[in-house]
Amino acid sequence: MSMNKNIHFFSSKEFTKDSEVMAKIGIRGQQAMEFAALNLPILPGFIIDSEVASHLVDENLDAALKPYVKKLESITGKVLGDQDNPLLVKIVVSPNLAIVHYPTLHNYGLTSRTFPGFERNVGAAFGYHEILFLVSGNLEIEARIAELEGRTAEHTKIKKRIDEVRKLLDREVKNPDFQKALDEYKGYFQPGFFEDSASQLHIALKRISHMLSLDELNDNDTALLVQPMVYGNYGKNSASGSFYTRNAVTGDVKLDGQFFQEKFNELGAEGKDINQIGRQFLADLEKIGRKVEDYYKEIRSIRFTIEKGKVWLIDQRPVATKSTQADIRTLLDLNRRKIVSDKEVVLAIKPVQLNEILHPIVNLSSVKGLKRIDGGITGASGAAIGRLCFTTDGLLEAHKQAALKGEDTRFILCMPATFAEDVKAIEVATGVLSSEGGYSAHASVVARQYGKVSLVKTEMKFKGNKATIGNVTLTEGDYVTLNVPFYGAPQIYLGKADLIEPDPKESGLLDFIAIVKKFVSGFHVRVNADKPRDAALALKFGAEGIGLTRTEHMFFDEKRINVFREMIISNTPEDRKKALRQLKVMQKKDFYDLFKIMHGKEVTIRLLDAPLHEFLPHNAAEMKAFLAYLRKQKGKERITAAEVQAGCDAHVEFNPMLGHRGVRIAVSYPEIYEMQVQAIFEAVYQLKKEKIDVRPEVMIPIVMNESELKLVVYGKKIEGYAVKGLVEVEKDIRSSLKARSVPYKIGTMIELPVAALAAGEIARYAEFFSFGTNDLTQTTIGLSRDDFNSFMPDYTRFDIIEGNPFQILDKHVKELIATAVRRGVLTRPQLVKGLCGEHGAMPDNIRFCMDVGLDYVSCSPYSVPLATLAVAQINIERSPSA
Repeated sequence: MSMNKNIHFFSSKEFTKDSEVMAKIGIRGQQAMEFAALNLPILPGFIIDSEVASHLVDENLDAALKPYVKKLESITGKVLGDQDNPLLVKIVVSPNLAIVHYPTLHNYGLTSRTFPGFERNVGAAFGYHEILFLVSGNLEIEARIAELEGRTAEHTKIKKRIDEVRKLLDREVKNPDFQKALDEYKGYFQPGFFEDSASQLHIALKRISHMLSLDELNDNDTALLVQPMVYGNYGKNSASGSFYTRNAVTGDVKLDGQFFQEKFNELGAEGKDINQIGRQFLADLEKIGRKVEDYYKEIRSIRFTIEKGKVWLIDQRPVATKSTQADIRTLLDLNRRKIVSDKEVVLAIKPVQLNEILHPIVNLSSVKGLKRIDGGITGASGAAIGRLCFTTDGLLEAHKQAALKGEDTRFILCMPATFAEDVKAIEVATGVLSSEGGYSAHASVVARQYGKVSLVKTEMKFKGNKATIGNVTLTEGDYVTLNVPFYGAPQIYLGKADLIEPDPKESGLLDFIAIVKKFVSGFHVRVNADKPRDAALALKFGAEGIGLTRTEHMFFDEKRINVFREMIISNTPEDRKKALRQLKVMQKKDFYDLFKIMHGKEVTIRLLDAPLHEFLPHNAAEMKAFLAYLRKQKGKERITAAEVQAGCDAHVEFNPMLGHRGVRIAVSYPEIYEMQVQAIFEAVYQLKKEKIDVRPEVMIPIVMNESELKLVVYGKKIEGYAVKGLVEVEKDIRSSLKARSVPYKIGTMIELPVAALAAGEIARYAEFFSFGTNDLTQTTIGLSRDDFNSFMPDYTRFDIIEGNPFQILDKHVKELIATAVRRGVLTRPQLVKGLCGEHGAMPDNIRFCMDVGLDYVSCSPYSVPLATLAVAQINIERSPSA
């Protein structure tokens, strides 16, 4: 039968884009045909498509292939079988599946007749090497056929010869004898294989075809590609090499690769920077790189050969190892030149990829020789180096001393678990290494908020100032490097590595976010921020306000903590108010800074939530410092340690998470929330004078019913006792300052199932809901976020629970949110609704939030870009014409 319709030629001037043909020529064939369409100096070739590639055994290949071989000869200036300047070709097996692999098959046309001419151009050693390469590839085909036909002994014999050939290929052979090689291996191939170039090509194609006909992985979907060989050592003015179309790590617009002058696949050859190649060649390669990159709209890898002064492009491929920064900078460049649209830029990057560009990464070349411990749970991704400290106080003191002495101030907090009082150490540390909890543990949540690294190693055991992981002992003061990628297994390196630090501007992230924001409207992303630095950073990252300020974190500052402790153990409201007056000055400054940074955007201040006992001394050193502070206060000079301890013990709880916290503190000690609201509105009205657009939102946490909220918001009078509501506190501040009112909202955090179910009643007194999904998950499914990782592997093994409920919202938690939204809106149609916490950074959760009718999500500063990108991509998906 005629094969003309099944053979497809390609060159820089001849190609096809026919979809039916493209479907029959496999992945490598498609790449070659696409390359040909760019009108570049590619190596020509022809493809025998999948309809016939497995059925060539009985075909007259001489007649079928001769016209196409003639075309190859005309373009390359070489002739198949010529004694002086022989054309050699390679055969590429081109399956439709990338997972199927076949041997490399080069140098067809190299026979006893053509070898002397080839040798004169490349040298005896290289010529001999190429004979062995030809033999090796074809022995692989014969071995595969023997295996598929069940000829086990023959298969074993051939594999042994393949190993022998490979050993010869891996070293330089003295006094190579090509004829001896031909004689030694010709018995493994059909007669005439080493005698005539055309016959050799036909024999090889038929044997490969026979192999494909036997191979179960081939479902008549594999093609064969034939292409000339060119050599970078083929006489003078020759070279070979490869390059990326731009730097694959930084994204700099500069070719990134190597070339080998007058060398080709030589053992031990040292390459030179591609940018040092001859000026004319470099100019040509730069134009080629730009054209290829513009066509594929991404960085590509290109292999080339210069043979006797002529540039030939071998192939081009995607770059699997390119960085997110390189991806983004490429897209921005293409966008500026109108090659890709804003929409294409936004859709090209997955949200999780941004983790790579937001945090330091380990320079892998710097960890050679360092001992490594693999595994663990990623709490907050990135990389960190520092000396280990096993207590908060120890870390803070070590950091202080290192700063005074001009020493390395990098430290890693290492402890079983962290609590509110450890926030100050996490803020100073470069990272946290803990053993309890997981992604939603306190250490992980706070680390993400402050842009630190967090790794949880559940098998780590602590004893004194040492920790053990398996048979490795970590001692206080040891340097470690934490490498916690978002994808892949974390590692601990024992010692100091080098880090590559992120630069949001240089990396292109800020320009990328500006494009992303074009597709974000209505539903938006806010930030969880307690510090001015975090708020300012989040603004750069695209945040549309603050969704959560945890005021309890503000009291752990060393200048405030003992004042706050004094307030807690005070026996009378008067004593408490005295301490609170000192704190109010500090709180006003906190709120002033946050409001000013977020000019024109909502700022949600959550009033004190943490249980009071978390603020009290937890060790002898803290107790000693607190006692010394108290004795400096008027009227407390003679207070005893026992009295202070008794005051602290009075606040100890068995289950503090569900104990005296949040709104319950306000019911018992209304003066605390009164002070915070005074500070909020004193800051608000000061900023109003300064012409700053302030949009305050006051959030009451852990509410379980409308009566609690009503009491705190509007106050109550009972038999000689009055509680001032927050509305009245604001009025008093406004009146005392003779100021005109500023619009504000009072709302609540829905973090208990009972609050979700009572949302209709609660919405009578709440102008907004913020769903605190960490606590809502814990109280709905009865799992502690700090403890569940110890037994979760058992649950996942038996498919009892799907995924991590502290990362992906549980379906029953979703049901409670949907119920609360529906009931809340029925009561208050203009109710503002958001979700607060790291659930809000996950694309699947964001999609649910948008579907259920929320208005925003709020997450840590370093999660804001991920969430914003997810929102934009969902919007584009739902409005393709946007």
